[in-house]
Amino acid sequence: MREWLRILVLSALVAFAGAAFAKHDPKDTHYVGAGFFDIHVCIWPDRPQFFLVIFSTTHFNELASVEAFRPDGSPIGSLGFDKYRLVQGKHEKRVFMRQFPTRPSDRNGWYTARITMKDGRRFVAKDYVRVASLPIATGLTPPDDAELASVPKTLDWKPVPGAHFYQVFIRDIWDGDAKPFSSKMLSKPEFKVPAGLLHSGDVYAWRVHAADVNGDVKLGDFNSGSLGPEIQFSIK
Repeated sequence: MREWLRILVLSALVAFAGAAFAKHDPKDTHYVGAGFFDIHVCIWPDRPQFFLVIFSTTHFNELASVEAFRPDGSPIGSLGFDKYRLVQGKHEKRVFMRQFPTRPSDRNGWYTARITMKDGRRFVAKDYVRVASLPIATGLTPPDDAELASVPKTLDWKPVPGAHFYQVFIRDIWDGDAKPFSSKMLSKPEFKVPAGLLHSGDVYAWRVHAADVNGDVKLGDFNSGSLGPEIQFSIK
């Protein structure tokens, strides 16, 4: 995966974790005194399905370990603390993420995180995971290698079975210094292009991230997500 896309997608996931952590249902088992835990089932281009394990916290200096487990108690793996994304806010928050391959034997159920603090305190956070692949978005318009006569008013694609939310990522092919654009969460398979985002004479790449839910007490920020391949188009 291109570095720009990796950073953009992970930044979007950080935003999910940051927003959810700010306000939550007290009965939500994703939250414990140490932070917020979530697992996503992901399908990205040219790679097998994987778990993305996320833990966000303002108590990062107090962490000793964060270990994720399947419903049967078998380990998925541990998060490292050397790499993280920052979430801006009143207090510094770090989001730790790591990818782990799924197994054919993985089943739906309550997945857990066992969090151990340096002072010996222990917490157990839970996330209900439905191990199912969400199809990648297809039928993107404009299609790959399209040459448009004018700036498009909308970008759209076919509805993804099982998806209820989408996010669009766009980058300017020729301007390597430009920050890639990420849309807000969309409830329909279309993106209305804001004025001034796209320009005549430029070449753009775009792709769609689909998700089944958006902030669910049982399933987390989202349960399953898919990321489509990069599609390019030019504007005369």
